[in-house]
Amino acid sequence: MIALTLTQIAEIVGGRLADISAEQAARTTVTGTVEFDSRRITAGSLFLALPGARSDGHDHAASAVAAGAVAVLAARPVGVPAIVVEPVASDSRSGALEHDDAAGSGAAVLAALAKLAAAVAATLVAQGLTIVGITGSSGKTSTKDLIAAVLAPLGEVVAPPGSFNNELGHPWTVLRADENTDFLVLELSARHRGNIAALAAIAPPQVAVVLNVGTAHLGEFGSREAIAETKAELAQAVPASGVVILNVDDAAVAAMAAKTAARVVRVSRAAPTDVWAGPVALDELARPRFTLHAGRVETELQLGVSGDHQVGNALCAAAVALECGATPQQVAAALAGAGPVSQHRMHVTTRADGVTVIDDAYNANPDSMRAALQALAWIAHGEEPGTKRRSWAVLGEMAELGEDAISEHDRIGRLAVRLDVSRLVVVGVGRSMGAMHHGAVMEGSWGAQGDRGASTVPDADAALALLRAELRPGDVVLVKASNSAGLTPLADALTSDDAGDR
Repeated sequence: MIALTLTQIAEIVGGRLADISAEQAARTTVTGTVEFDSRRITAGSLFLALPGARSDGHDHAASAVAAGAVAVLAARPVGVPAIVVEPVASDSRSGALEHDDAAGSGAAVLAALAKLAAAVAATLVAQGLTIVGITGSSGKTSTKDLIAAVLAPLGEVVAPPGSFNNELGHPWTVLRADENTDFLVLELSARHRGNIAALAAIAPPQVAVVLNVGTAHLGEFGSREAIAETKAELAQAVPASGVVILNVDDAAVAAMAAKTAARVVRVSRAAPTDVWAGPVALDELARPRFTLHAGRVETELQLGVSGDHQVGNALCAAAVALECGATPQQVAAALAGAGPVSQHRMHVTTRADGVTVIDDAYNANPDSMRAALQALAWIAHGEEPGTKRRSWAVLGEMAELGEDAISEHDRIGRLAVRLDVSRLVVVGVGRSMGAMHHGAVMEGSWGAQGDRGASTVPDADAALALLRAELRPGDVVLVKASNSAGLTPLADALTSDDAGDR
């Protein structure tokens, strides 16, 4: 973050000073990072006192200051130097202020964080910072990582670790930028209409990318049309002087060209557009290679990430880099060297015993689940005839699908059979997981024995026990679910078992 005194921060967020004099506040400067985890505090930090599921950050204020924080951004005095903001109403129906309510306190601190991030972003943009925003129902984090890679040769890049894309992670990422940052790459996610517009207002992007409109969070939005309208909020936030990059292979995204005042750059994996891909081929680990077309320039390109679905992500990243001044050759070199960065997203590891683990356990929706299963099938079948390996799809729940949960899980179970996956392991209980297992059984009349079949296990521990007992050298295993299903420890354990190099 840029250096700011406590007095300046208090003015920006509309807070009052507590347990520090006005004179001291004017002389005390935040020179480090803004952190919500007291364990990450370093000298000069500002600590955010946020209520959590297990503990309240206000209770850790003293330890944060002892660790080097110069002050705390809080919803009440905490006995150490603090900037205190008033709790907001936590019950929108009554409008009542509940000062002792954790939700109200958290909302107050988050609102203050957003104000601080907006002020810092405005200052840095005036100094030449370029902000790139990304949204889409799937692929945001992978594309964010690719964009960071292709921009790195052009200057200093700040991008969020993992999926820091909500009302906490978004402004937190903005505040990682400072005077030395040339590019700030941000993810924007939404659970309700207006979420993306609110995030974009904190750090208005000069370059925006819309990847796709799928069915993630369908239970929250109610319809794909509502999701499309929400994703379009990013395109609408870009000024006329900016650029909006649209994946026109998705008709709902292509239609957003009419909703922005900015210049539009269209990308496609097949149709000649502004940036497009020639015929796509996959190597033995499902890493795409194709010809990148940008204007009249053609460049051969090999991706370092796995999955046919990464082509669209890479094209969007290429379009961003080209708009920011990169050459097609720089883009090709950067994408070739850009492997998976964020954890548990299409990490492909081949262990010393020959077992290949596809770790895509962080998140899942119907679109990304289909893409991951297709990558599993490709890697298992191999490029040469007669080289098919035994494949395992270890799948957990796709969350937040609302009324479509049963039918979508059923479809995934059936798809596993159609893709000739050898073994399906359904992890978890409940109607959705029962539908996935039932769909597979009905599609393929599978039993639960031998080298083909569908099994159900209650949890990740049971899945790990099954896999350790039955995996054979040369097998290929996909682990995928929404993060709430808790399969990331399973993927970690599988990868570390007799692990070797990729």
